Amino acid sequence: MTLDQATKLIKSCAEQMDAWYKRAVFDEWAVISLAGRRGRVLAYIGPRREGFQKNFLTDVAALREGLLNPKYSVGDFEFARQGIGSAFESFMVVGQGIYLICNNTVQSMDSITQDSRWLGAQVPFVELSDRFRANPLALAV
Repeated sequence: MTLDQATKLIKSCAEQMDAWYKRAVFDEWAVISLAGRRGRVLAYIGPRREGFQKNFLTDVAALREGLLNPKYSVGDFEFARQGIGSAFESFMVVGQGIYLICNNTVQSMDSITQDSRWLGAQVPFVELSDRFRANPLALAV
């Protein structure tokens, strides 16, 4: 899958999740590459484009161990329950060394999951992970 195709899928997933949840589940979505231990933002959707990259190392703290763990395969994801504000709530492996970072800049995952509508909102997220598992994002060299 190309970055353009991935971005379109992510936008569609965000819209579907928000429709189920009746408000934004994640208001910040970013595709990042950690290839060669050098991070770079490939695509970003959200309210703080500059702040995202500037504060990345601080905001990723709760998910850092998972991002660096080779046990995760394309399509796998993890949530950080206590992230609030700019601290990231989730990541999904979308390609070799490529991750989707998901964040709600207002609520924590703990708070989001308290709403029963979260159950339905998870469906498009899992479907997105299945799409990446079947067709991983690959960067043109």
